[in-house]
Amino acid sequence: MPDAATAEKSPVIEIRDLHKAYGALEVLKGVDLVAQRGSVISLIGSSGSGKSTILRCANLLEDSQQGDILFEGEAVKWKGNGHARRPADAAQITRIRTNLSMVFQSFNLWSHMTILQNVMEAPVHVLKRDAAQAEAAARDYLAKVGIGDKCDVWPAQLSGGQQQRAAIARALAMEPKALLFDEPTSALDPELEQEVVRVIKSLADEGRTMIIVTHDMKLAADVSDHVIFLHKGRIEEEGAPDALFGAPKSERLRGFLSATAA
Repeated sequence: MPDAATAEKSPVIEIRDLHKAYGALEVLKGVDLVAQRGSVISLIGSSGSGKSTILRCANLLEDSQQGDILFEGEAVKWKGNGHARRPADAAQITRIRTNLSMVFQSFNLWSHMTILQNVMEAPVHVLKRDAAQAEAAARDYLAKVGIGDKCDVWPAQLSGGQQQRAAIARALAMEPKALLFDEPTSALDPELEQEVVRVIKSLADEGRTMIIVTHDMKLAADVSDHVIFLHKGRIEEEGAPDALFGAPKSERLRGFLSATAA
């Protein structure tokens, strides 16, 4: 485990030559990614290009068959090879996951808990925070995302945009080193989508480390320091948003941007 000084200088997340397959279907074919502290990386590409799989592998929700995953300079330990490869250190995986909060497309709020209870749950039971302290922090995070008046309602009573903002508050309550967003606006209609986009932009302005899988090219252009375009499990093109969107080099990226603008 790296010391504090090493962790401070290291990228928060680093992926090297990542390969992932489901049986004979190879989804990732040697992907590299570096998320420096305070940077925002957007992953774009067609459905099936491997965007969400990268996030799930980074957060160790999926096992990969080859390649290295490092968190603050600490490499994930593996046992076995190929499809038999699994994380070797359960305590390490728990520690890494605790520091990486994921926001899903489908909100994933617990329907039997109020919004406040949803946000408090993990800090109390995973981080072992004092309940009163966790409640105060949860109220602050809900206010931060613009739904501080919804603490005592149930998820089903909220709009989709409000539910996604509650999910973001829940992720923030873990005080993670990085936030991973998996298509955070794709389940929303345009008006509700903008509620969530405003929150994500405010988090980017705060200098939070984020990796965002998105179909929203304007969001990627506005908040990212670096954009990665994936095609069939490989990085086809990457760079600063101005260059990627303003002067794409590859025919595949030009075609993708033309199709998304249509």
